[in-house]
Amino acid sequence: MSDACKLAAGNWKMNGLRADLDEARALAKAFPKLDCGVLLCPPATLISAMAEALEGSAIMVGAQDCHPGEKGAHTGDVSAQMLADAGARQVILGHSERRGDHGESSALVAEKARAAHVAGLVTIICIGETEAERDAGHTLDVVLAQLAGSLAEGATSANTVVAYEPIWAIGTGRTPSLEEIAQVHDALRASLPDPAISLLYGGSVKPGNAAEIFAIENVDGALVGGASLKAKDFGPIVAALEAS
Repeated sequence: MSDACKLAAGNWKMNGLRADLDEARALAKAFPKLDCGVLLCPPATLISAMAEALEGSAIMVGAQDCHPGEKGAHTGDVSAQMLADAGARQVILGHSERRGDHGESSALVAEKARAAHVAGLVTIICIGETEAERDAGHTLDVVLAQLAGSLAEGATSANTVVAYEPIWAIGTGRTPSLEEIAQVHDALRASLPDPAISLLYGGSVKPGNAAEIFAIENVDGALVGGASLKAKDFGPIVAALEAS
């Protein structure tokens, strides 16, 4: 582990109804005090309700995306200020599912990050390569270019987290080798504008592999998808990060 702050972030993606807030409450009950940061990012419809449910707990609430504009004629979009008003403290930006499904460029991610910082939100900037890019030996070129293009000007450890998520490992049960994760995280650390920015790994993180991933020097935590939906699955990941 590095000297950056440790963080276990859960991305609920397009999952969750009010009844599922019981999972967030169960997680908070299991961890009344924490030695690391723990964040849940539900869909926008649940941000306010989750913030209320977790008020006074050690668990933070975040969002999954924001529009780069403050307000205006953008039907269906949500601004960073709206997310902050709803109770979010952080926001995931540039996730591969946004880059792929919605054609988001790194330049757009940087615009969103600037808006998020103005609204007082910490940004979790996601980067990662496809399987074809990895097989071609372009992993470092791809992720370092995404990092340079996606960070907002003035990015520091106080307002920015970076998450490396190889696209081919998300939701597939596959993960890079520990050596491959270390190689990417070492290169990212050397390229950060502030070396204290937290670096998360994401992509099929689960209770069975969390401890060995967290033992890698420049891995400061994880961005977790499906395993964050249930307290019984996310709890052991949090515990492994606390113990690292």
